[in-house]
Amino acid sequence: MNIENIHIVYFVGIGGIGMSALARWFKNRGVKVYGYDRTRTALTDQLSGEGISIHYTDDVTLIPNEVITASRTGCVVYTAAIPDNHSEFNYLKTLDIPVLKRSEMLGMISETAYTVAISGTHGKTTTSAMITHLLKHANRNVTALLGGISTNYKTNFITNHSGIDDMILVLEADEFDRSFLQLQPDYVVVTSMDADHLDVYENTRNIEISFNELVDKVGTGGRVLINDKLTDRIAWRENLYTYGLENGMYRAENIRITKGLFIFDFVDTEISIRDIQLHQPGYHNVENAVAAIKVCLDSGLNGDDIKQGLSTYRGVKRRFEYVINTSKLVYVDDYAHHPVEIDACLGSLRALYPSKRLTAIFQPHLYSRTRDFAAGFGSSLSAADEILLLDIYPAREKPIPGVTSKLIFEHIESENKKLLSREKVLPALDRDKLEVLATLGAGDIDQLVEPIKQMLTE
Repeated sequence: MNIENIHIVYFVGIGGIGMSALARWFKNRGVKVYGYDRTRTALTDQLSGEGISIHYTDDVTLIPNEVITASRTGCVVYTAAIPDNHSEFNYLKTLDIPVLKRSEMLGMISETAYTVAISGTHGKTTTSAMITHLLKHANRNVTALLGGISTNYKTNFITNHSGIDDMILVLEADEFDRSFLQLQPDYVVVTSMDADHLDVYENTRNIEISFNELVDKVGTGGRVLINDKLTDRIAWRENLYTYGLENGMYRAENIRITKGLFIFDFVDTEISIRDIQLHQPGYHNVENAVAAIKVCLDSGLNGDDIKQGLSTYRGVKRRFEYVINTSKLVYVDDYAHHPVEIDACLGSLRALYPSKRLTAIFQPHLYSRTRDFAAGFGSSLSAADEILLLDIYPAREKPIPGVTSKLIFEHIESENKKLLSREKVLPALDRDKLEVLATLGAGDIDQLVEPIKQMLTE
């Protein structure tokens, strides 16, 4: 199947953050796009407003007839989150029309342009968004499919398209289900390699094997950029470079916090960019910025492009996103759903507001992840002065006997902790004691953000 011959695409699970970016990519090319999702959301409403027809009932009669008959000019793209008993999905597989996983379609797209693939168990979306913003700010020909909504552009699909000859395609290389091995990258960034998705990989050694297989896909003319912490886990090669905080071939030095901004110098053997201002707080974001800077320098940007671009970068929704930021109260919402990510978020808040009381609300994501990292979650959350722990958000999983949020709760060292349902969060918040608040998780905890904000600003 050739991308150029696709004129109709039907998305099963179009409301996912990765699926919606892909749908927008096709819509931007003038392709007719249709979709199904189980739940109507603000994102699906945006897609509908952009001219994409979506329905929310699993009913084969609602599939447009031109999709059913488009055997040579159409295809179906589905998300791995679709259950095996989904009626539409099973019906579509019986038709004479290509049915592809999202990762397979991304692999085909990556063959059409120079592709920069950002991989890692943490930091993919932020690093991808930084690279994209820097290139677009410098008016370079870039197209990106992000795993989050860019605050600067209010979308997860960004393009400065002026033909494909010199286009840079920025993609997130998702390690779940080994999806990233479908890509054909020219440049790979590896931000991190912590244990995760053990329901797929079983152990950390298998994770390392898959990341090395991804790196192996880069030809001799391409480049590989890895976090300096991973040098003993990624096989060395001539086109491999390292980055980090204070360490690595490319690094951040002289890091300081001034009026809520992280300011640092980018240093390597050939160039030094002084006093870079990053409005997205956190040492982990400085590290992500170093990777983004190196990719963009390799793409032809200069020091002034970098410095000006990062000064205007405003982050990604739900990645250390300020909901309220006043002298009396700070409220940050973050997608953190792994102990390492919680460490980064709460650690950054401690660095920014060392003398203030920190309250964290966390919703665990997946039964398997809760089971595998219960002790790690407990240790990470213990950095807060007060913890509200919610029930597990199951996502694609069925319950595992004996696995509940109580497993994490027992590992939280703080005595000021509560285990409660999402519906009881607002009544449990003591507005008089709140100074710094963080909502954390990858489930539907984001639906609490506006109600909490409204309660706190009344």
